[in-house]
Amino acid sequence: MSTFLLTFGLFLIVMVGMAFGVMFSGRTIKGSCGGLNAIADADKCLVCKKDIDPDSPLRERLACPRARKMLEEMEREQG
Repeated sequence: MSTFLLTFGLFLIVMVGMAFGVMFSGRTIKGSCGGLNAIADADKCLVCKKDIDPDSPLRERLACPRARKMLEEMEREQG
């Protein structure tokens, strides 16, 4: 029982520390490469600035109205 409590406490401290680190760093959490970046007709990724594969299967999978709306909102926030 004490091992469980010690482990749980350690994980809790680590998670709280990470949460405070994200909150106080002043940076926003960014998405990974690909994903919504793949549906844009851009030449480069918005996150890492690498070239986007024009034949990516993500372009077809994410070409839905909801994904387009999310992309437009992202562009408005950046622009």
